[in-house]
Amino acid sequence: MLIVNAKLITLGAEPQVLPDAALYIDGDRIGAIGSRADLEAQHPAADIVDARGQYLMPGGICAHTHFYGAYARGLAIPGAPPRDFPQILQRLWWPLDKALDRDSVRASALVCLVDAVKHGTTSLVDHHASPNFIDDSLDVIGAAVDAAGLRAVLCYEVTDRDGRDKMRAGIAENMRFLRASAGHPRLRGAFGLHASLTLNDESLRACAEAMPDEGGFHIHVAEHEADEADSLSRSGLRVVERLDQYGIWRDSTIAAHCVHINEAERDILLDRGVWVSHQPRSNMNNGVGAADIDGLLAAGIKLCLGNDGFSNNMWAEWKAAYLLHKVVNRDPRRADGMAIAQMAWDNNARLMQKFFPGQTIGEITPGAVADLIFVDYQPFTPLHAGNLPWHLLFGFEASMVTTTICAGQVLMRDRQLLTLDEAEIAAEALALAPKVWERYTRIAQDTLQS
Repeated sequence: MLIVNAKLITLGAEPQVLPDAALYIDGDRIGAIGSRADLEAQHPAADIVDARGQYLMPGGICAHTHFYGAYARGLAIPGAPPRDFPQILQRLWWPLDKALDRDSVRASALVCLVDAVKHGTTSLVDHHASPNFIDDSLDVIGAAVDAAGLRAVLCYEVTDRDGRDKMRAGIAENMRFLRASAGHPRLRGAFGLHASLTLNDESLRACAEAMPDEGGFHIHVAEHEADEADSLSRSGLRVVERLDQYGIWRDSTIAAHCVHINEAERDILLDRGVWVSHQPRSNMNNGVGAADIDGLLAAGIKLCLGNDGFSNNMWAEWKAAYLLHKVVNRDPRRADGMAIAQMAWDNNARLMQKFFPGQTIGEITPGAVADLIFVDYQPFTPLHAGNLPWHLLFGFEASMVTTTICAGQVLMRDRQLLTLDEAEIAAEALALAPKVWERYTRIAQDTLQS
């Protein structure tokens, strides 16, 4: 495939904006960048794709999401509104994940993948839970990702809250999928844990023993003060300190949120080389506070950007992060545009490369994976490498994404999905929803009465 008449935004360590360029895709990789005349002469048999002057840039990356949360859209929570995040867990998320079965897990993944393709998000790190459908649940999600043509890292959330047998089943599912996905070109496994507050010492020990030293975990950390309070009551240690005792912190572990960690905990994460993901829209929605992202970045933490199950419009997450920390701190200097870009394009790409070693992801350079999007953006002020983050924050919108390519395969062209049938997927999900909601409501009402 030869893409011509494009404005290239390369991203990477030294981003460039190339006003009129052509790009040759060889299989799943970027083969060459140059002039149209030169590349046409070198590759006369290539299929020509005319970008019509649109911007061509790397696809978006999400460092932490929950596909299974799709069935929460429009869902009524029985009783009075939850007053805090622990109640949101107990009355919304934990009953909902118990209501999922094989078909609804598949449907929830597919609707999120449609959303990702339409919004130009080509790589995602998912954290799954379905206590009444654990075995092979990651295969079901993986098959959906494969059908969509996207790139993903998947794991199952191990927790004590549903008993020892299901905790053990969660460990087995993580380990099985880690092995099963090892040779896949676009899928990888991680080892999922829920959070310190739902994992006792025996469970943490079992997880650490099951996972080889070179593998990493994916866990929620100090999203709310309750996680810290629980850890202190269990062990006399704060969350990061407690988990450190079990070898959870590794250089491929993802710690989601870290809203309420202190400096000592931050230093442990830094020393262990842990990746931290920030989810501003979710943090605002749950009223849990705002992580000190400026302090984390300044300290050298590998801070990434996720969405925690919100829409896979990652530019919306950029904008939320940019604004949240200014209002929380009443300081317009917080969360500078370059800091948001460092999380969203640099660190997210490095995280994905950790799971796909030897592959360059998230930048346009020869040899990099061909994960690309066309953006129909018409700037009315100069756009160059130096001010690119602010154009992305204040100008670019996900509605401007017209074409999505992952690993050299066109998934959406001129806003028409090619690998997924959106209407069919939405209809299937909608047909399943009443039963899912019925099961959820019954479990949630039991929780309310207990």
